[in-house]
Amino acid sequence: MIEWKALADRFGRYGASMASSPMYADLMSRCALDIVRGGPVARAMAGHEGAPGSAPPMRLLGAVHRLVLSERAPGLAPFYPSVGGVYDGDRAWPAFLAVVSAGVAGLDRTVQTNEVGRAAALLGGFHAVSLAYRQPLRLLEVGASAGLLLRFDSYRYGNAWGPADSPVRLAVPAMPLDPTLRVAERRGCDRSPVDPASEEGRLTLLSYVWADQLGRIERLRGALDVAARVPAVVDEADAVEWVRARLAEDPGGAVPVVYHSVVMQYLAPEARAAFAAAVVEADGPRAWLRFEPVEGTHTFVVTLTTWPGGEERVLAEAHPHGYDVRWLTT
Repeated sequence: MIEWKALADRFGRYGASMASSPMYADLMSRCALDIVRGGPVARAMAGHEGAPGSAPPMRLLGAVHRLVLSERAPGLAPFYPSVGGVYDGDRAWPAFLAVVSAGVAGLDRTVQTNEVGRAAALLGGFHAVSLAYRQPLRLLEVGASAGLLLRFDSYRYGNAWGPADSPVRLAVPAMPLDPTLRVAERRGCDRSPVDPASEEGRLTLLSYVWADQLGRIERLRGALDVAARVPAVVDEADAVEWVRARLAEDPGGAVPVVYHSVVMQYLAPEARAAFAAAVVEADGPRAWLRFEPVEGTHTFVVTLTTWPGGEERVLAEAHPHGYDVRWLTT
């Protein structure tokens, strides 16, 4: 019973943090109550609770959304804005429970958000590296998922930078930009890479976007179109060993930029320490750019460390999805 209460609390905490998604906030709260009562959600999640950091609430709602997107939940679709529906909690909840009761596959699938909006938060960091080194960037993304952030330079940022005809448009504050920024290599790693060119991969990514956030869905679709024409490599690999190996390679006249966004929470503390050591103890000029929460808070910041010297700067704050970027340096 204690385990079920702990799981219900996790759903409740997720719901309380989703002010920007009234639909998912409501569903999470209803799921939490259902778990306490031992209802269909509790039965579905039995054996799929997962370890801390594995986001069971997002795994469940992502799996249900996947059914809706693939037209396998016709009774629930009228309440999902992502497929043209209108959410009504009291009417949607029985349909949601019916889908869950019938069986939901993929409850242990790794959550893959690959949030495109985070490019807006990382943008200033990429430009800071380009301005500091005056070399092309060798992008090395950890937790890259489908590699959509490896194509950050194919998106349009306000009226300031990027292709004017890009299908992805993001708002950014005034910040130092380098018109000569160039990308020499795009490479990432992930425990479970997603192929953005496949229908399966597109469905996986879309399923984890909150179904009432149509702007995010539109940006993701645009980024998937970009990925179809801008190549990038995402290796299936462990972050620590992959970074250590990549930083030992000859960068070929480019500056290596190891970066990640909202990834460290999915690593065990010892893995986080080993990852940091792999970056810090490497040789040669390099940069470490990350968009992560300040430990013990809900504040997300962009931090940049550069070598030689190991100088560390906090560049910006932003919403965890990359919105409302506030540039902190001059």
